[in-house]
Amino acid sequence: PQVAGVQAQGCAALGNVCYGTDAAAFARRQRTADAGGIEAIVAALQAHPQVAGVQQFGCWALGNVCFGSDAAARARRQRAVIAGATEAVAGAMQAHPGDAAVQRHGQR
Repeated sequence: PQVAGVQAQGCAALGNVCYGTDAAAFARRQRTADAGGIEAIVAALQAHPQVAGVQQFGCWALGNVCFGSDAAARARRQRAVIAGATEAVAGAMQAHPGDAAVQRHGQR
């Protein structure tokens, strides 16, 4: 988690993998969570609070991993809260008030 550019690209990759509304996307979200993706995204956000790219892609990835309205999505959101996502996203939005992408993805 020491190289910000790697973390930003990793978050972007996880966000892309979890994007979509079809059944395959829902399965990819769960696989990402099961593999520790939520915790990895939160760790990236926490490790690089002043790097807007990490914050933008981290917030976007969390939104995609946690998307859904079924019980599994609710469990992923709870897992994100336990991992510290609420504080990490709030911190991202506070640290980058003028960055539209961070603000947009942080509000999801």
